Amino acid sequence: MDLKQQRRRNTVITLVLALGSLVIIQALIMAKVIRSYQMVTISTICINIILAAGLNLVTGFTGQFSLGHAGFMAIGAYACAIFTLRDGSLVSFALGVIAGAVLAAICGILIGIPTLRLKGDYLAIATLGFAEIIRIFAQNLTITGGAAGLSNIPKFTNWPMLWAFTVITLLLIVAFIHSSHGRACIAIREDEIAAESMGINTTKYKVMAFAIGAFFAGIGGALYASTFYILKPTTFGFMKSIDILMVVVLGGMGSMTGTVIAAAVLAIITMLLQSFSELRMVLYAVMLVAIMLFRPQGLMGDRELGVPEFLKKRLKKAPKAE
Repeated sequence: MDLKQQRRRNTVITLVLALGSLVIIQALIMAKVIRSYQMVTISTICINIILAAGLNLVTGFTGQFSLGHAGFMAIGAYACAIFTLRDGSLVSFALGVIAGAVLAAICGILIGIPTLRLKGDYLAIATLGFAEIIRIFAQNLTITGGAAGLSNIPKFTNWPMLWAFTVITLLLIVAFIHSSHGRACIAIREDEIAAESMGINTTKYKVMAFAIGAFFAGIGGALYASTFYILKPTTFGFMKSIDILMVVVLGGMGSMTGTVIAAAVLAIITMLLQSFSELRMVLYAVMLVAIMLFRPQGLMGDRELGVPEFLKKRLKKAPKAE
Protein backbone atom coordinates (compact mmCIF):
# COMPACT_ATOMS: atom_id res chain seq x y z
CA MET A 1 0.00 0.00 0.00
CA ASP A 2 1.51 3.37 -1.05
CA LEU A 3 1.60 6.48 1.11
CA LYS A 4 -1.37 8.12 -0.62
CA GLN A 5 -3.61 5.11 -0.08
CA GLN A 6 -2.53 4.87 3.54
CA ARG A 7 -3.37 8.54 4.14
CA ARG A 8 -6.74 8.05 2.45
CA ARG A 9 -7.47 5.07 4.69
CA ASN A 10 -6.38 7.02 7.78
CA THR A 11 -8.71 9.85 6.81
CA VAL A 12 -11.67 7.50 6.33
CA ILE A 13 -11.13 5.78 9.68
CA THR A 14 -10.66 9.12 11.44
CA LEU A 15 -13.90 10.43 9.92
CA VAL A 16 -15.77 7.31 11.03
CA LEU A 17 -14.50 7.77 14.60
CA ALA A 18 -15.36 11.47 14.47
CA LEU A 19 -18.88 10.69 13.26
CA GLY A 20 -19.18 8.22 16.12
CA SER A 21 -18.31 10.97 18.61
CA LEU A 22 -20.89 13.26 16.98
CA VAL A 23 -23.66 10.68 17.29
CA ILE A 24 -22.78 9.60 20.83
CA ILE A 25 -22.54 13.10 22.29
CA GLN A 26 -25.68 14.24 20.47
CA ALA A 27 -27.55 11.24 21.90
CA LEU A 28 -26.30 12.08 25.41
CA ILE A 29 -27.44 15.68 24.95
CA MET A 30 -30.91 14.58 23.82
CA ALA A 31 -31.10 12.16 26.77
CA LYS A 32 -30.15 15.09 29.06
CA VAL A 33 -27.14 13.22 30.39
CA ILE A 34 -24.98 16.09 29.15
CA ARG A 35 -26.42 19.32 30.50
CA SER A 36 -25.55 22.97 29.94
CA TYR A 37 -22.58 22.89 32.34
CA GLN A 38 -20.92 19.98 30.55
CA MET A 39 -21.86 21.50 27.20
CA VAL A 40 -19.83 24.60 28.05
CA THR A 41 -16.78 22.37 28.52
CA ILE A 42 -17.40 20.56 25.22
CA SER A 43 -17.80 23.88 23.40
CA THR A 44 -14.58 25.15 24.96
CA ILE A 45 -12.75 22.02 23.81
CA CYS A 46 -13.91 22.47 20.20
CA ILE A 47 -13.00 26.16 20.11
CA ASN A 48 -9.60 25.54 21.70
CA ILE A 49 -8.86 22.78 19.19
CA ILE A 50 -9.55 25.19 16.30
CA LEU A 51 -7.41 27.92 17.86
CA ALA A 52 -4.55 25.61 18.82
CA ALA A 53 -4.55 23.81 15.46
CA GLY A 54 -3.93 27.12 13.70
CA LEU A 55 -1.18 28.08 16.15
CA ASN A 56 0.39 24.62 15.84
CA LEU A 57 0.74 25.20 12.10
CA VAL A 58 2.71 28.39 12.84
CA THR A 59 4.69 27.29 15.88
CA GLY A 60 4.86 23.51 15.66
CA PHE A 61 5.16 22.90 11.91
CA THR A 62 6.79 26.14 10.70
CA GLY A 63 8.85 26.85 13.82
CA GLN A 64 7.76 30.49 14.33
CA PHE A 65 7.17 31.41 17.97
CA SER A 66 4.02 33.56 18.03
CA LEU A 67 2.28 35.11 21.02
CA GLY A 68 -0.33 37.07 19.09
CA HIS A 69 -3.01 34.46 18.49
CA ALA A 70 -5.46 36.11 20.88
CA GLY A 71 -5.41 39.19 18.65
CA PHE A 72 -6.61 37.21 15.62
CA MET A 73 -9.22 35.52 17.80
CA ALA A 74 -10.45 38.96 18.91
CA ILE A 75 -10.80 40.12 15.29
CA GLY A 76 -12.97 37.12 14.44
CA ALA A 77 -15.03 37.41 17.62
CA TYR A 78 -15.84 41.11 17.27
CA ALA A 79 -16.49 40.87 13.52
CA CYS A 80 -18.98 38.05 14.04
CA ALA A 81 -20.62 39.80 16.99
CA ILE A 82 -21.07 43.08 15.08
CA PHE A 83 -22.66 41.26 12.14
CA THR A 84 -25.05 39.14 14.20
CA LEU A 85 -26.13 42.03 16.45
CA ARG A 86 -27.52 43.87 13.42
CA ASP A 87 -30.53 41.64 12.75
CA GLY A 88 -29.82 38.42 14.64
CA SER A 89 -30.27 36.18 11.62
CA LEU A 90 -28.42 33.01 10.70
CA VAL A 91 -27.27 34.65 7.45
CA SER A 92 -25.67 37.47 9.46
CA PHE A 93 -23.92 34.90 11.62
CA ALA A 94 -22.54 33.10 8.55
CA LEU A 95 -21.35 36.40 7.07
CA GLY A 96 -19.83 37.29 10.43
CA VAL A 97 -17.84 34.04 10.56
CA ILE A 98 -16.56 34.57 7.01
CA ALA A 99 -15.76 38.25 7.63
CA GLY A 100 -13.98 37.48 10.90
CA ALA A 101 -11.86 34.74 9.35
CA VAL A 102 -10.94 36.81 6.26
CA LEU A 103 -10.13 39.93 8.28
CA ALA A 104 -7.97 37.90 10.64
CA ALA A 105 -6.13 36.36 7.67
CA ILE A 106 -5.55 39.78 6.08
CA CYS A 107 -4.19 41.10 9.39
CA GLY A 108 -2.02 37.98 9.58
CA ILE A 109 -0.53 38.79 6.19
CA LEU A 110 -0.03 42.48 7.03
CA ILE A 111 1.63 41.78 10.36
CA GLY A 112 3.46 38.72 9.06
CA ILE A 113 5.34 40.38 6.20
CA PRO A 114 7.40 42.71 8.45
CA THR A 115 7.56 40.62 11.65
CA LEU A 116 8.34 37.17 10.23
CA ARG A 117 11.74 38.43 9.16
CA LEU A 118 12.49 38.37 12.87
CA LYS A 119 13.36 35.20 14.76
CA GLY A 120 12.99 33.74 18.23
CA ASP A 121 12.21 36.08 21.09
CA TYR A 122 12.03 39.12 18.80
CA LEU A 123 9.22 37.55 16.79
CA ALA A 124 7.36 36.61 19.98
CA ILE A 125 7.60 40.18 21.28
CA ALA A 126 6.44 41.62 17.94
CA THR A 127 3.40 39.36 17.73
CA LEU A 128 2.58 40.01 21.38
CA GLY A 129 2.64 43.73 20.64
CA PHE A 130 0.22 43.20 17.75
CA ALA A 131 -2.22 41.35 20.02
CA GLU A 132 -2.07 44.16 22.56
CA ILE A 133 -2.75 46.73 19.83
CA ILE A 134 -5.89 44.82 18.79
CA ARG A 135 -7.04 44.62 22.42
CA ILE A 136 -6.51 48.36 22.95
CA PHE A 137 -8.41 49.16 19.76
CA ALA A 138 -11.30 46.98 20.95
CA GLN A 139 -11.22 48.74 24.31
CA ASN A 140 -11.50 52.21 22.80
CA LEU A 141 -13.68 51.87 19.70
CA THR A 142 -17.40 52.59 19.92
CA ILE A 143 -18.37 49.83 17.47
CA THR A 144 -16.81 47.20 19.77
CA GLY A 145 -18.56 48.55 22.87
CA GLY A 146 -15.42 50.02 24.41
CA ALA A 147 -14.27 48.68 27.76
CA ALA A 148 -17.77 47.33 28.50
CA GLY A 149 -17.63 45.11 25.43
CA LEU A 150 -20.59 43.60 23.60
CA SER A 151 -23.35 41.54 25.20
CA ASN A 152 -26.55 39.70 24.24
CA ILE A 153 -24.89 38.34 21.11
CA PRO A 154 -27.32 35.91 19.41
CA LYS A 155 -26.35 32.29 19.98
CA PHE A 156 -26.29 30.13 16.87
CA THR A 157 -23.72 27.51 17.75
CA ASN A 158 -24.65 24.00 18.86
CA TRP A 159 -22.81 20.72 19.17
CA PRO A 160 -23.17 19.58 15.52
CA MET A 161 -21.98 22.97 14.25
CA LEU A 162 -18.97 23.06 16.59
CA TRP A 163 -18.13 19.48 15.65
CA ALA A 164 -18.30 20.29 11.94
CA PHE A 165 -16.06 23.35 12.25
CA THR A 166 -13.54 21.41 14.35
CA VAL A 167 -13.34 18.43 11.98
CA ILE A 168 -13.13 20.61 8.85
CA THR A 169 -10.38 22.72 10.45
CA LEU A 170 -8.29 19.66 11.31
CA LEU A 171 -8.80 18.07 7.88
CA LEU A 172 -7.81 21.26 6.03
CA ILE A 173 -4.71 21.88 8.15
CA VAL A 174 -3.59 18.25 7.87
CA ALA A 175 -4.13 18.42 4.08
CA PHE A 176 -1.99 21.57 3.95
CA ILE A 177 0.76 19.92 6.01
CA HIS A 178 0.86 16.95 3.62
CA SER A 179 1.04 19.22 0.58
CA SER A 180 4.22 20.61 -0.98
CA HIS A 181 3.56 23.90 0.84
CA GLY A 182 3.35 22.09 4.17
CA ARG A 183 6.59 20.21 3.49
CA ALA A 184 8.25 23.56 2.75
CA CYS A 185 7.04 24.87 6.11
CA ILE A 186 8.45 21.80 7.87
CA ALA A 187 11.75 22.29 6.05
CA ILE A 188 11.88 25.86 7.36
CA ARG A 189 11.29 24.57 10.89
CA GLU A 190 14.07 22.01 10.62
CA ASP A 191 16.71 24.33 9.12
CA GLU A 192 15.80 27.69 7.63
CA ILE A 193 19.22 28.29 6.10
CA ALA A 194 19.21 24.90 4.39
CA ALA A 195 15.66 25.52 3.15
CA GLU A 196 16.73 28.84 1.62
CA SER A 197 19.72 27.19 -0.04
CA MET A 198 17.33 24.68 -1.65
CA GLY A 199 15.37 27.55 -3.23
CA ILE A 200 12.45 27.73 -0.76
CA ASN A 201 11.08 31.24 -0.34
CA THR A 202 11.06 31.18 3.46
CA THR A 203 9.31 34.52 3.94
CA LYS A 204 6.51 33.49 1.57
CA TYR A 205 5.82 30.22 3.36
CA LYS A 206 6.09 31.71 6.83
CA VAL A 207 3.57 34.40 5.89
CA MET A 208 1.34 31.73 4.31
CA ALA A 209 1.36 29.63 7.49
CA PHE A 210 0.78 32.75 9.60
CA ALA A 211 -2.21 33.78 7.45
CA ILE A 212 -3.77 30.29 7.60
CA GLY A 213 -3.28 30.16 11.36
CA ALA A 214 -4.87 33.60 11.69
CA PHE A 215 -7.78 32.54 9.45
CA PHE A 216 -8.69 29.65 11.74
CA ALA A 217 -8.13 31.80 14.82
CA GLY A 218 -10.74 34.17 13.36
CA ILE A 219 -13.16 31.25 12.99
CA GLY A 220 -12.47 30.19 16.58
CA GLY A 221 -13.13 33.73 17.77
CA ALA A 222 -16.40 33.92 15.83
CA LEU A 223 -17.60 30.65 17.36
CA TYR A 224 -16.57 31.90 20.80
CA ALA A 225 -18.66 35.05 20.39
CA SER A 226 -21.75 33.10 19.35
CA THR A 227 -21.28 30.42 22.02
CA PHE A 228 -20.70 32.64 25.06
CA TYR A 229 -22.69 35.68 23.74
CA ILE A 230 -20.58 38.27 25.61
CA LEU A 231 -17.25 39.85 24.66
CA LYS A 232 -14.87 41.99 26.67
CA PRO A 233 -11.42 43.26 25.66
CA THR A 234 -9.89 41.65 28.73
CA THR A 235 -10.89 38.23 27.36
CA PHE A 236 -8.27 38.59 24.62
CA GLY A 237 -5.33 39.64 26.73
CA PHE A 238 -1.85 38.17 27.01
CA MET A 239 -3.04 35.19 29.07
CA LYS A 240 -5.39 34.05 26.29
CA SER A 241 -2.44 33.71 23.91
CA ILE A 242 -0.59 31.77 26.61
CA ASP A 243 -3.60 29.46 27.09
CA ILE A 244 -3.65 28.62 23.38
CA LEU A 245 0.13 28.15 23.31
CA MET A 246 -0.14 25.89 26.36
CA VAL A 247 -2.44 23.52 24.45
CA VAL A 248 0.09 23.31 21.61
CA VAL A 249 3.09 22.75 23.90
CA LEU A 250 1.31 20.24 26.12
CA GLY A 251 0.01 18.20 23.20
CA GLY A 252 3.29 18.33 21.31
CA MET A 253 4.47 20.89 18.79
CA GLY A 254 4.01 19.33 15.37
CA SER A 255 1.22 16.92 16.35
CA MET A 256 -2.43 17.56 15.52
CA THR A 257 -3.42 14.51 17.55
CA GLY A 258 -1.62 16.02 20.53
CA THR A 259 -3.51 19.28 20.03
CA VAL A 260 -6.87 17.49 20.23
CA ILE A 261 -5.85 15.46 23.30
CA ALA A 262 -4.34 18.44 25.14
CA ALA A 263 -7.36 20.68 24.49
CA ALA A 264 -9.67 18.01 25.90
CA VAL A 265 -7.44 17.22 28.91
CA LEU A 266 -6.95 20.86 29.92
CA ALA A 267 -10.65 21.70 29.59
CA ILE A 268 -11.73 18.66 31.61
CA ILE A 269 -9.16 19.31 34.33
CA THR A 270 -10.30 22.93 34.55
CA MET A 271 -13.91 21.75 34.91
CA LEU A 272 -13.02 19.20 37.62
CA LEU A 273 -11.06 21.78 39.60
CA GLN A 274 -13.87 24.34 39.61
CA SER A 275 -14.98 23.23 43.10
CA PHE A 276 -11.49 23.99 44.47
CA SER A 277 -11.56 27.67 43.64
CA GLU A 278 -8.72 28.58 46.04
CA LEU A 279 -6.35 25.82 44.94
CA ARG A 280 -7.49 25.40 41.35
CA MET A 281 -4.81 27.55 39.70
CA VAL A 282 -2.09 26.23 42.02
CA LEU A 283 -2.92 22.59 41.22
CA TYR A 284 -3.25 23.45 37.55
CA ALA A 285 0.19 25.08 37.48
CA VAL A 286 1.86 22.23 39.44
CA MET A 287 0.42 19.68 37.02
CA LEU A 288 1.74 21.58 33.99
CA VAL A 289 5.20 22.04 35.54
CA ALA A 290 5.35 18.31 36.27
CA ILE A 291 4.41 17.44 32.69
CA MET A 292 7.01 19.81 31.29
CA LEU A 293 9.69 18.32 33.57
CA PHE A 294 8.96 14.68 32.82
CA ARG A 295 7.57 15.02 29.28
CA PRO A 296 9.06 18.23 27.81
CA GLN A 297 8.22 17.21 24.23
CA GLY A 298 4.51 17.13 25.12
CA LEU A 299 2.09 14.25 25.26
CA MET A 300 2.55 13.20 21.63
CA GLY A 301 5.81 14.89 20.69
CA ASP A 302 5.71 15.33 16.92
CA ARG A 303 3.92 12.01 16.35
CA GLU A 304 0.35 11.38 15.24
CA LEU A 305 -1.93 8.71 16.59
CA GLY A 306 -2.20 6.32 13.65
CA VAL A 307 -5.44 4.40 14.05
CA PRO A 308 -4.59 1.74 11.45
CA GLU A 309 -1.19 1.14 13.06
CA PHE A 310 -2.87 0.74 16.44
CA LEU A 311 -5.29 -1.78 14.97
CA LYS A 312 -2.43 -3.64 13.34
CA LYS A 313 -0.69 -4.00 16.71
CA ARG A 314 -3.86 -5.32 18.28
CA LEU A 315 -4.36 -7.79 15.44
CA LYS A 316 -0.80 -9.05 15.75
CA LYS A 317 -1.37 -9.80 19.43
CA ALA A 318 -4.60 -11.68 18.72
CA PRO A 319 -4.27 -15.49 18.52
CA LYS A 320 -4.45 -16.88 15.00
CA ALA A 321 -7.31 -19.22 14.12
CA GLU A 322 -6.32 -22.83 13.62
